[in-house]
Amino acid sequence: MAAPAKRRRAAGPDPDPTAGFVAWCEAAGVELSPKVSISRRGTVSGYGLLAAADLEPGELLFSVPRSALLSQHTCAIRALLHDGERRAGPPGTPLCCVSSVSGAGNAQESLQSQSGWVPLLLALLHEYTTGTSHWRPYFSLWQDFSSLDHPMFWPEEERVRLLQGTGIPEAVDKDLANIQLEYSSIILPFMKSHPDIFDPELHTLELYKQLVAFVMAYSFQEPLEEEDEDEKGPNPPMMVPVADILNHVANHNASLEYAPTCLRMVTTQPISKGQEIFNTYGQMANWQLLHMYGFAEPYPGNTNDTADIQMVTVRKAALQRAKSEAQQQLVAEQWDFLCQLEMVGEEGAFVLGWDEVLTEEELSVTLKVLCMSEEEFKEYKEQDGWEDDSEEEENSTLSNAALSRLKAPCKALLYDSVLLTLESYRSDLRAEQDLLSKQVYEKLSRREQQALHVRYGQKRILHQLLELVQ
Repeated sequence: MAAPAKRRRAAGPDPDPTAGFVAWCEAAGVELSPKVSISRRGTVSGYGLLAAADLEPGELLFSVPRSALLSQHTCAIRALLHDGERRAGPPGTPLCCVSSVSGAGNAQESLQSQSGWVPLLLALLHEYTTGTSHWRPYFSLWQDFSSLDHPMFWPEEERVRLLQGTGIPEAVDKDLANIQLEYSSIILPFMKSHPDIFDPELHTLELYKQLVAFVMAYSFQEPLEEEDEDEKGPNPPMMVPVADILNHVANHNASLEYAPTCLRMVTTQPISKGQEIFNTYGQMANWQLLHMYGFAEPYPGNTNDTADIQMVTVRKAALQRAKSEAQQQLVAEQWDFLCQLEMVGEEGAFVLGWDEVLTEEELSVTLKVLCMSEEEFKEYKEQDGWEDDSEEEENSTLSNAALSRLKAPCKALLYDSVLLTLESYRSDLRAEQDLLSKQVYEKLSRREQQALHVRYGQKRILHQLLELVQ
């Protein structure tokens, strides 16, 4: 049985816990190259990894043995969590069927959730609040999670004022609702079933919310083997000490490699002494970075930035262009047909990158169908949406050059859709450019600066599209 976890963390946080963490890493078998150093100075944000000497591509920066990873399989309550998962039944088993699957326990002890993070979060709740935790030196780098500044922690008024139109307020609303539901329906019943391990007065909803943000910002998910991608769900998240210290930029200079016995961070570019070493969190748009990690990259640094056009916005633009009730009815039928083809949905979005449309097939087909005459649409329906392969391939490749060659009706519909999208923001592109002037920008709060980077990048992409199709 794991030691009770009702003790609060010791008072008097270490003002510089780095030395203790490095010593813990050495004892845990983490191998850190003498050519790197962990520091809070000289980094873009918080802790980071700096080059203590010149580095060439392919050099090993550190390796972390799998025994040093913090996960549902390595924590002190791993047996308890394994039992909870076993009682939950196979992935996707409805809560109402849990007891019949396992033959033991009750449905409330299911650890299955929409996020798939519950076992790790329970592990973190226990380890973070246990003074004798093996990972205490690791947690010392985040004394109270005050450095986490995800939009979920912003007042709602500030979130809407700064981020309206970006898609982040809607994503945060869903997050907060899911966190509340997950805590009340899964976490709390599980804790009450194990009072020797958990205390709801200590392991509160607020701490759970902070740990969700911690997992969002710092956890890793090991990629599946190619042959397993269609058969298995994603691997559960895990915390990787040292690797999670590296900050992110799109033009990163290191990457994490997964080996059977350890995880290895390796350089991908030459790095000069004193420079910061950056990992990549993936091809993330600025709105995703701010939503999940609490920061955004200034323009033009994020080459992976995107802007969205909500699918229903294109429908709205098509309906506005319809000049009669019969034409509006045709648009409604065309939209229903696109839904049947699974090209569009009420909550979906068309994603635009700097160089191309990332949802090219969906947007190409949608524009084409919504611009069809009644006769063309009738013939298209009779073919169940199929067409000549060469024509389909030509229409589904929407690079910037291809966008400029769209037929006039498709251009007009896309142009109107972009204008409607721009109207969803609280300010225009010129206002954002004024805020970016050095004299004004330096007076903005950190949250105002990060939100500005998100809005400005999206609007630049949308205005670029306007120029291509006007």
